[in-house]
Amino acid sequence: MPLDQATQKHRGFAFITYFEKEDAAAAMDNMHNGELYGRVLTVNFAQPQKIKGGEQGWASQAVWADADTWFERQQQEEEMKRLNAEHLATVSAAEEAERKKLKEVREGETEADDAVEDPMAAAEAEALKAS
Repeated sequence: MPLDQATQKHRGFAFITYFEKEDAAAAMDNMHNGELYGRVLTVNFAQPQKIKGGEQGWASQAVWADADTWFERQQQEEEMKRLNAEHLATVSAAEEAERKKLKEVREGETEADDAVEDPMAAAEAEALKAS
């Protein structure tokens, strides 16, 4: 039970921790508005401690609470960025190789088509030479 620093008397409230949610709910049902030593009890779930900072000016934990894992998360983020960059480079290199291959195939097709003699084109060329 929290004490008043000036008077060293109990401040009139206490915190109780239960391991199971069901136990906490049962205690709330049994003790809320109950009477203890002539006083009526009000039983509620405790609100999380509010610390300045975070969303809307308040946070539920101190800024330094995640300091232990911050460096590891930074390294993981950098590793993910590096892997994404490598993946993009690999994909773009593969796409470029595929484009070159298709271009070579297309150029080969046009040259092969030109190499096949067209009888009409040969007749036109002879007619032009004769005239």
